[in-house]
Amino acid sequence: MREFDFSKVKDPAFFRENCLEAHSDHIVYASEEEAVILRESSLRESLNGLWKFHYAKTADSVIPGFEKEEYDAGSWDDIYVPAHIQMEGYDVPQYANVQYPWDGHDAIVPGEIPVTFNPVASYVKLFQIPQRMKGLPLFLSFQGVESAFALWVNGKYVGYSGDSFTPSEFEITDFVKDGENKLALQVFKWSAGSWFEDQDFYRFSGIFRDVYLYVKTAHYIEDIKMETELSDDYKAGDLKVTMKGRGRGGKVLVSLFWQDTCICGTEVEGASRMETVLHVTDPRLWSAERPDLYSVKICVYDEAQNMEGVILEKAGFRRFEMDGNIMKLNGKRIVFKGVNRHEFSCDTGRVVSEEEVIRDLTIMKQNNINAIRTCHYPNASVIYRLADEFGFYMIDECNMETHGSWDGVGRGILPKEYALPSDHMEYLPMMLDRIHSMYERDKNHPAILIWSCGNESYGGNVIYEMSAELRRLDPSRLVHYEGVFNDRRRNDTSDMESQMYPSAAAIEQFLAEHRDKPFICCEYAHAMGNSCGAMHKYTDLTDSEPLYQGGFIWDFVDQSLRKKDRYGREYQAYGGDCGERPTDYNFSGNGIVDGERRISPKMQEVKFNYQNLSVQVEPEQFTVQNKHLFLNSSVYDCYVSLARDGRELKKCLVKTDTEPLSAKTYPIPFEKQVMEGEYVLTVSFCLKEDTVWAKRGHEVAFGQGVYLVERKACVPEGKLVLTNGTYNIGVKGEGFEVLFSRLNGGLVSYKYAGREMISEIPKPNFWRAPTDNDSGNLLAYRCGQWKLASLYATHHDPVDKEADMMLKNPVTEKREQSVLVTYTYYLPTSPAAECSLSYEVFADGEVKTRLLMEAAEKLPDLPEFSVMFKLDADYSLMEWYGAGPDDCYVDRKKGGRLGIYRRTVQENVAHYLVPQESGNHTDVRYMKVCDHKGRGMLFQTDGLEVCVSPYTPHELENASHIYELPPVCHTVVRVGKQMGVGGDDSWGARTHDEYLIRSSEKQEITFRFRGL
Repeated sequence: MREFDFSKVKDPAFFRENCLEAHSDHIVYASEEEAVILRESSLRESLNGLWKFHYAKTADSVIPGFEKEEYDAGSWDDIYVPAHIQMEGYDVPQYANVQYPWDGHDAIVPGEIPVTFNPVASYVKLFQIPQRMKGLPLFLSFQGVESAFALWVNGKYVGYSGDSFTPSEFEITDFVKDGENKLALQVFKWSAGSWFEDQDFYRFSGIFRDVYLYVKTAHYIEDIKMETELSDDYKAGDLKVTMKGRGRGGKVLVSLFWQDTCICGTEVEGASRMETVLHVTDPRLWSAERPDLYSVKICVYDEAQNMEGVILEKAGFRRFEMDGNIMKLNGKRIVFKGVNRHEFSCDTGRVVSEEEVIRDLTIMKQNNINAIRTCHYPNASVIYRLADEFGFYMIDECNMETHGSWDGVGRGILPKEYALPSDHMEYLPMMLDRIHSMYERDKNHPAILIWSCGNESYGGNVIYEMSAELRRLDPSRLVHYEGVFNDRRRNDTSDMESQMYPSAAAIEQFLAEHRDKPFICCEYAHAMGNSCGAMHKYTDLTDSEPLYQGGFIWDFVDQSLRKKDRYGREYQAYGGDCGERPTDYNFSGNGIVDGERRISPKMQEVKFNYQNLSVQVEPEQFTVQNKHLFLNSSVYDCYVSLARDGRELKKCLVKTDTEPLSAKTYPIPFEKQVMEGEYVLTVSFCLKEDTVWAKRGHEVAFGQGVYLVERKACVPEGKLVLTNGTYNIGVKGEGFEVLFSRLNGGLVSYKYAGREMISEIPKPNFWRAPTDNDSGNLLAYRCGQWKLASLYATHHDPVDKEADMMLKNPVTEKREQSVLVTYTYYLPTSPAAECSLSYEVFADGEVKTRLLMEAAEKLPDLPEFSVMFKLDADYSLMEWYGAGPDDCYVDRKKGGRLGIYRRTVQENVAHYLVPQESGNHTDVRYMKVCDHKGRGMLFQTDGLEVCVSPYTPHELENASHIYELPPVCHTVVRVGKQMGVGGDDSWGARTHDEYLIRSSEKQEITFRFRGL
């Protein structure tokens, strides 16, 4: 009897033993009732649930002989399957990006595995064969085990598998017996294959996908391959069905249904290989816009006409091809409006339920995302079936990443020979096995348009052979691999040029010189923290450059874990929070939704940039540019609304009829208004009927136009009393009083209706809490003196001591209908700079505020130019008329809609893993900050930015987790402008030039505030 040899776990040539060949992910039911009504196959028996478990830190610590029948594991711990052992209290989750997780602990090279710490999980499951399954060949399926495992049944060694992310199956007919059977596994955290599983993710181990028994009847269909072919005019289609049968004889009926109507069918004689073709006239074509799926029913009968099995599958007729140098779907140039998606749950890691997958896909569709890259491994099967139904274009990616092996090559500290797999052909069998496993399981899903060889694994002959094998297996799809960007020796590995994180300008420059292939960004718009600035430059480029066919945002969901701080408060943990080292800390959080699937403010911009209907609105007409490939704008309800100063006046339904890939202009259904005020016209497209991902009325696209009917300027009338004291300057009017201090250098009091409205002196502010992008491009290092200027600006003249002694700062001017008080603040910058902050008080209590700084040479860009107010925290409600509803920044406001919005100040703080700048709003006309009685402060601007938060920038910056933020004492209001947030990447790319605040240019802002 063959025995398992642990020493082979480190051998790259040893990656499977006694495994069955990979096959399609179909389910065989015993009857139509099971298939249609019960949706549960009696030919399967789940082994999910509680298993007995033993944890060992190394292979030397495992219990010898645990797999034997006589060994009683009854005293072992219980563990859930599927689950990662690290999420069940054994070992700890470890997040690492590029570096191998053992780096610095074990000095090993490929062909070796860690020895000082390499956990081995021993599992035991006792089971009995259900009566219905007895007498038939019995098989055992593991849908996902990380990273490798050895299997025993009743003490006998069955086999071994070393690919974490595709199924491993074994026949165990000869190993089982009547009565109780013992199933035993050893799961190794790191194996030879782990050198190729260096993805940017948490490092887990264990049985993390479903486990089940299944049986095969005499004429069982073991594999199905469905291929659709379309005529050049798309008026005729063939569905070719190739099946691998278990035995000869009997018959197989293959029927094709549209909805509940059978449109054609064929019968073939049972054999080991069966093939049939079904012909369809005027087939409904599958696309992400209209994911029309036909039902395929395969019924298997034995020689006596008894039904042995029923298979229900879905087929989508579509043609995806390279036409010259353009990728086309059903004859139209495709644009990927995509996102990368790790399988991840903050509660269970990569054990993701069907409900969570549905939630993810629903969020994506509701926000105009049409494409998914399965970074960087094949996902559990459920997502492919749902993607077929929901309508997504998918890049299905092979389980391969070796980033830690060649990153040092790129840095010039390691020789090229260190890169994996490169030309090390000893790894080719393992990689081809992974290619086959992915292809065979997923080949029937119309959602998959592109196969990917893997991610960030350099280049060379091994990966080229992987791509060649995919083309041999499947000529109907294209092959992707980005890594040739770093090693151009085998540039023909990838059918398209694929790059990560180039700027839009760099893409244009590349395509000006290289026009032989289309270009996609397999990763772009790095969505770490407060990001996705200037994303519109990429999506605009898809309209102007035919060869640029879109990209995939990095990425969909934060990889964060639900934990509790020392006081029992829940928070989302990131790399290092479980005590693991080495780690890459909060680089695990790059999602446009957070770990709890709360939608990030970034999503607002994503949805707008990805919308398929672009609307240009003018006072008397609007133009619809329809970017759909196949849908007319008439499939949506189009609403046009008119608002005056944010209040809706009129709304009506307008019929549109804009053909795909065309534009058409329509009249505004309202007369142009003449009453003074600001008018906003909004054109909105909404679903006409319910879909699987949204209800009727869900908005898919919008556009706005604004026009102004000039208001008459008026100056408040009333009496102002100026009191020019020795140390203070007082200004009184009806219902209010303002006090300016010469000693303390600012506005020390603003009382309205007898209540003090400000908690501290408003001060010039030049700093924001650095975003993750700011930290990546060293903004604090480059511009840190503006933080000092914000903290330590002074009204004391550091040069003219006499003027300072004479209290000449501020300067006061009594005007006819106002009082103007102007402070000069001296800034601790190098070279030294100064600014002025003036307050003009009017009779109605309104204070016109102006911050001015003259151009200053040799100073860095300003992160912010604003005035910061601190109000009492009781003023916890905010209402604004401006862009919203979510955060907007100067480079991320395309998706902001001009309107009136309300929320609490606490709700205005985004849920980023690391506290940072958030809560900003652009194009603000007014901002009210009130208590629950509606009393507070009103800030009015002519389109400035206003940020409202419970925290100052410095309090945010001092915290590395949400639970480290201080108790809320104030409502902090910053009025002015900020630089953009950037987002081309998060490790060096800076905010684009046009969204910077230059110190070399004069900066000035003006706004007004008053009590309520």
